[in-house]
Amino acid sequence: MRRNSKLVVFGTGEIAELADFYFQHDSDLDVAAFAVDGAYLKEDAFCGKPVVAMEELAAHFPPAATNAFVAVSYAKLNALRTQKVAQMIEKGYQLASYVSSKATVFPGFTPGHNAFILEDNTIQPFARVGNNVTLWSGNHIGHHSVIEDNCFLASHIVVSGGVRIGAGSFVGVNVTIRDHVTIGGRCVIGAGALMLENAEDEGVYAPRGTERARVPSSRLRSI
Repeated sequence: MRRNSKLVVFGTGEIAELADFYFQHDSDLDVAAFAVDGAYLKEDAFCGKPVVAMEELAAHFPPAATNAFVAVSYAKLNALRTQKVAQMIEKGYQLASYVSSKATVFPGFTPGHNAFILEDNTIQPFARVGNNVTLWSGNHIGHHSVIEDNCFLASHIVVSGGVRIGAGSFVGVNVTIRDHVTIGGRCVIGAGALMLENAEDEGVYAPRGTERARVPSSRLRSI
């Protein structure tokens, strides 16, 4: 990737605001502007920087001199973020990645483009992270595991050694995946799930939340 150059961020939501903060304070890329689709252009500035219609982006920030980053959530099971990454590439932009200086990585680790890897992630040797993958804070990615393209992993997830997570999947907070388990493509693994066996493509695993007890807190004597 081009170093010490300008960066334009697609999006004007909370994740875009976070991307601006992380890139500004923990990288050598300078966020120069934000972009949105023209139909959604409602403001001319965001985080103190100009907002440009995607259709006019190249005229204001040419791809030859500007990197890009797509700061979009897991909306539509990562499809929206994936689509915008493809559009940026088609326009000629090189996609930046962010790996927190407070993440633990080892020699030989290189994420794919448009990766967003936040603080306190531990990525063990021989693990691989594909293109357009978000790893929110505090995850363990075990040795020889593979996270395929366009995935979103929330926080405090344990991915044991030799796991494969298929393209386009979403993994919720506090999920644990046993070693050498394969999660198929476009799966949704809900918060707190314990995955002990392989999951087929487009599987949905949603543990029940904690139920409210019939006894109100005012009747508890031991607290």
